[in-house]
Amino acid sequence: MPHIHENGNDFVVDVYVVHKNRVLLRLHDKHNKWLVPGGHIELDETPEEAARREVKEEVGLDIVLWDPRAHKVGSSKGYQDIIPPVHMNMHEINERHKHISHIYFATTVSDETAEQENEKSGGLKWCNFEDLANLPELSPTVRNYAEHALKVLGSQP
Repeated sequence: MPHIHENGNDFVVDVYVVHKNRVLLRLHDKHNKWLVPGGHIELDETPEEAARREVKEEVGLDIVLWDPRAHKVGSSKGYQDIIPPVHMNMHEINERHKHISHIYFATTVSDETAEQENEKSGGLKWCNFEDLANLPELSPTVRNYAEHALKVLGSQP
Protein backbone atom coordinates (compact mmCIF):
# COMPACT_ATOMS: atom_id res chain seq x y z
CA MET A 1 0.00 0.00 0.00
CA PRO A 2 1.33 3.47 -0.80
CA HIS A 3 1.77 6.15 1.80
CA ILE A 4 -1.55 7.35 3.14
CA HIS A 5 -0.15 10.77 3.98
CA GLU A 6 2.26 12.85 1.92
CA ASN A 7 2.91 14.83 5.08
CA GLY A 8 2.37 13.36 8.53
CA ASN A 9 2.56 9.84 9.88
CA ASP A 10 1.77 6.42 8.45
CA PHE A 11 1.40 3.25 10.51
CA VAL A 12 3.57 0.33 9.39
CA VAL A 13 4.66 -3.14 10.52
CA ASP A 14 8.12 -4.74 10.62
CA VAL A 15 8.28 -8.51 11.17
CA TYR A 16 11.35 -10.31 12.47
CA VAL A 17 10.76 -13.88 11.28
CA VAL A 18 12.80 -16.56 13.06
CA HIS A 19 13.43 -20.12 11.88
CA LYS A 20 15.93 -22.50 13.53
CA ASN A 21 18.10 -19.85 15.21
CA ARG A 22 18.15 -17.56 12.18
CA VAL A 23 16.26 -14.37 11.43
CA LEU A 24 15.20 -13.31 7.93
CA LEU A 25 16.57 -10.08 6.44
CA ARG A 26 15.49 -8.55 3.15
CA LEU A 27 17.59 -6.14 1.11
CA HIS A 28 15.18 -3.29 0.40
CA ASP A 29 15.05 -2.58 -3.33
CA LYS A 30 14.52 1.20 -3.03
CA HIS A 31 16.74 2.01 -0.04
CA ASN A 32 19.43 -0.64 -0.68
CA LYS A 33 19.69 -1.58 2.99
CA TRP A 34 18.91 -4.68 5.01
CA LEU A 35 15.50 -4.56 6.64
CA VAL A 36 12.85 -7.15 7.45
CA PRO A 37 9.55 -7.93 5.73
CA GLY A 38 6.92 -5.31 6.44
CA GLY A 39 4.95 -2.39 5.12
CA HIS A 40 1.95 -0.15 5.54
CA ILE A 41 -1.07 -1.10 7.62
CA GLU A 42 -4.11 -0.79 5.40
CA LEU A 43 -7.13 1.13 6.65
CA ASP A 44 -9.29 -2.00 6.95
CA GLU A 45 -6.84 -4.24 8.86
CA THR A 46 -5.30 -4.62 12.28
CA PRO A 47 -1.54 -4.39 12.73
CA GLU A 48 -1.31 -8.17 13.25
CA GLU A 49 -3.26 -8.79 10.01
CA ALA A 50 -0.88 -6.44 8.20
CA ALA A 51 2.12 -8.30 9.64
CA ARG A 52 0.87 -11.65 8.32
CA ARG A 53 -0.13 -10.18 4.94
CA GLU A 54 3.14 -8.32 4.36
CA VAL A 55 5.30 -11.37 5.15
CA LYS A 56 3.20 -13.56 2.86
CA GLU A 57 3.29 -10.97 0.04
CA GLU A 58 6.99 -10.16 0.31
CA VAL A 59 8.60 -13.52 1.05
CA GLY A 60 5.84 -16.14 0.69
CA LEU A 61 5.97 -17.39 4.28
CA ASP A 62 3.12 -18.26 6.61
CA ILE A 63 4.01 -17.08 10.10
CA VAL A 64 2.89 -17.40 13.70
CA LEU A 65 3.19 -14.10 15.54
CA TRP A 66 4.77 -14.27 18.97
CA ASP A 67 2.53 -12.91 21.72
CA PRO A 68 4.63 -11.16 24.38
CA ARG A 69 1.83 -10.99 26.95
CA ALA A 70 2.13 -13.18 30.03
CA HIS A 71 -1.58 -12.73 30.74
CA LYS A 72 -4.16 -12.66 27.96
CA VAL A 73 -7.53 -11.11 28.66
CA GLY A 74 -9.37 -12.79 25.80
CA SER A 75 -12.19 -11.64 23.56
CA SER A 76 -15.81 -11.04 24.38
CA LYS A 77 -18.82 -9.72 22.52
CA GLY A 78 -17.82 -6.57 20.68
CA TYR A 79 -14.13 -6.91 21.59
CA GLN A 80 -11.40 -8.70 19.68
CA ASP A 81 -8.14 -9.38 21.49
CA ILE A 82 -5.22 -8.73 19.13
CA ILE A 83 -1.53 -9.49 19.54
CA PRO A 84 0.40 -6.35 20.50
CA PRO A 85 3.74 -5.50 18.95
CA VAL A 86 6.89 -6.38 20.87
CA HIS A 87 8.31 -2.90 20.19
CA MET A 88 7.22 0.31 18.51
CA ASN A 89 9.24 3.15 17.07
CA MET A 90 8.84 6.26 14.96
CA HIS A 91 11.37 7.05 12.26
CA GLU A 92 11.70 9.76 9.67
CA ILE A 93 11.16 8.97 6.00
CA ASN A 94 11.75 12.58 5.00
CA GLU A 95 11.45 16.01 6.63
CA ARG A 96 7.63 15.97 6.47
CA HIS A 97 6.82 12.28 6.75
CA LYS A 98 7.31 9.65 9.48
CA HIS A 99 6.47 6.00 9.97
CA ILE A 100 5.14 4.68 13.26
CA SER A 101 6.33 1.10 13.22
CA HIS A 102 4.76 -1.86 15.01
CA ILE A 103 7.58 -4.38 15.52
CA TYR A 104 6.49 -8.04 15.62
CA PHE A 105 8.44 -11.25 16.19
CA ALA A 106 7.26 -14.40 14.43
CA THR A 107 8.18 -17.99 13.68
CA THR A 108 7.71 -20.07 10.56
CA VAL A 109 7.94 -23.81 9.90
CA SER A 110 9.92 -23.38 6.68
CA ASP A 111 12.82 -21.27 5.49
CA GLU A 112 11.82 -21.69 1.83
CA THR A 113 10.98 -18.18 0.69
CA ALA A 114 9.15 -17.22 -2.49
CA GLU A 115 9.03 -13.56 -3.43
CA GLN A 116 6.02 -12.59 -5.50
CA GLU A 117 6.70 -11.23 -8.97
CA ASN A 118 5.66 -7.68 -8.02
CA GLU A 119 7.78 -7.76 -4.83
CA LYS A 120 11.37 -6.89 -5.61
CA SER A 121 14.28 -7.09 -3.23
CA GLY A 122 18.01 -7.15 -3.56
CA GLY A 123 18.02 -10.53 -1.87
CA LEU A 124 16.99 -12.44 1.21
CA LYS A 125 19.30 -13.69 3.93
CA TRP A 126 18.72 -15.93 6.96
CA CYS A 127 21.10 -14.73 9.69
CA ASN A 128 22.32 -16.11 13.00
CA PHE A 129 24.01 -13.98 15.69
CA GLU A 130 27.41 -14.21 13.99
CA ASP A 131 25.98 -13.21 10.60
CA LEU A 132 24.30 -10.18 12.16
CA ALA A 133 27.57 -9.10 13.79
CA ASN A 134 29.43 -9.41 10.48
CA LEU A 135 26.97 -7.48 8.32
CA PRO A 136 28.43 -3.94 8.43
CA GLU A 137 25.68 -2.37 6.31
CA LEU A 138 23.03 -3.45 8.87
CA SER A 139 21.72 -0.55 10.95
CA PRO A 140 22.23 -0.82 14.72
CA THR A 141 18.46 -0.60 15.26
CA VAL A 142 17.66 -3.50 12.92
CA ARG A 143 20.55 -5.50 14.42
CA ASN A 144 19.27 -4.91 17.97
CA TYR A 145 15.71 -5.96 17.11
CA ALA A 146 17.00 -9.01 15.18
CA GLU A 147 19.20 -10.09 18.10
CA HIS A 148 16.27 -9.65 20.49
CA ALA A 149 14.06 -11.79 18.23
CA LEU A 150 16.74 -14.52 18.16
CA LYS A 151 17.07 -14.44 21.96
CA VAL A 152 13.31 -14.79 22.38
CA LEU A 153 12.50 -17.26 19.57
CA GLY A 154 15.82 -18.73 18.43
CA SER A 155 15.41 -22.12 20.05
CA GLN A 156 12.00 -22.71 18.48
CA PRO A 157 11.62 -24.66 15.22
